[in-house]
Amino acid sequence: MRQMCPASFRERPDMTFSITRLGHHGDGIASGPDGPVFAARTLPGEVIEGEVTGDRIIAPKIVTPSTDRVAAPCPHYRRCGGCSLQHASDAFVEGWKAGLVRDTLARVGIDARITGVKTSPPNSRRRAALSGRRTKKGAQVGFHVAGGTDIVEGPDCRLLHPDLIAALPALDQITRLAATRGSEVTLHVTQTATGIDLSVEQAKPFDRDVMLALAPLAMAFARITWNGETALQQTPPVVTLGAARVMLPPGAFLQATAEGEAALVNAVNESLAGAQSVVDLFAGCGTFTFPIAKMAPVHAIEGDRALIEALAHGARHATGLKAVTAQVRDLFRNPLLSEELSRYDAAVIDPPRAGAEAQVAQLAASDLTTIAFVSCNPGTFARDAAILVGAGWRMGPVTVVDQFRWSPHVELVTRFDRG
Repeated sequence: MRQMCPASFRERPDMTFSITRLGHHGDGIASGPDGPVFAARTLPGEVIEGEVTGDRIIAPKIVTPSTDRVAAPCPHYRRCGGCSLQHASDAFVEGWKAGLVRDTLARVGIDARITGVKTSPPNSRRRAALSGRRTKKGAQVGFHVAGGTDIVEGPDCRLLHPDLIAALPALDQITRLAATRGSEVTLHVTQTATGIDLSVEQAKPFDRDVMLALAPLAMAFARITWNGETALQQTPPVVTLGAARVMLPPGAFLQATAEGEAALVNAVNESLAGAQSVVDLFAGCGTFTFPIAKMAPVHAIEGDRALIEALAHGARHATGLKAVTAQVRDLFRNPLLSEELSRYDAAVIDPPRAGAEAQVAQLAASDLTTIAFVSCNPGTFARDAAILVGAGWRMGPVTVVDQFRWSPHVELVTRFDRG
């Protein structure tokens, strides 16, 4: 006997819906007979038709388009999952992301003032994780289709920096070496001042045959890392952070665009103007450390030893900076205590997406006068901001930074002062 699906998961014939808002993932949301219904690549105010499967309309037909709907600039957008908001005007996306931050903070009782949205231009992404699959005829390299496993090749990609697009033919050849038939590898590519840094993951073992075949392709890259181990290096991959040149360790974090990094750095520097001593929490390779060190001594703390060693090496060879010191410390398990923080008069904190609840509790109880807070997750930022505000800190205006253009990803930076 055939088992019946619950009502909320049955397929329903085509119905008409009005999109009322976008969810956090950028999908349009409408009211359905059994609750909210989600439809990708739709906009508020649009009337759509489509068959409902579960709580989704897989292939919505636009009946009445929004005035904010635009023609996607990328020819691959209909299939590619690398972007999800190219159908919306830039003005709409900026307003939506600003509203997302404002609404998220309002839910914890914080009335935020958004001063603006800094959006990175097209073809500015200098860091990406691409998928590579070996096929019967060769290889495919690109982003997955939205919600699927097929790979969309993007030679006309409007997202990636031209240097990364130029490397696609070499990445195709490397995928043929790295992947077994039908399998997939991940290709992490980062544009640096000395060339592209490539890290290949889930690859076949690196043996003599692979090395000999890879050698002619190595000229297209500064370094190739294979399953976590350096395979070939023409020159160390170097990035400029403030007045320092930093050699990136394999897999090192770097802001997604140079424009996004500049927007965050400028906001942090403005927040910390006049500081006499600064502690940089979750410092990474020194994105904020080195620009701040032009103004004041900085103590940088990061849990990843390779990142701190790269930062320290960059500090030793930089000129025109105040003192820079560095420390390896897991700020999740061992946050800097309030009395340790009170040795400084200002802090900058840029935690991962999970936020830094334990560390923020210590910041709230410290004698610091200023905190520059950078976040890549409005939800965890709102939780952490509420801790500071509850302890008497005052949050300043918020700048939204959109360096993951055409995606629902949101970053922000703001300043906290003693109330």
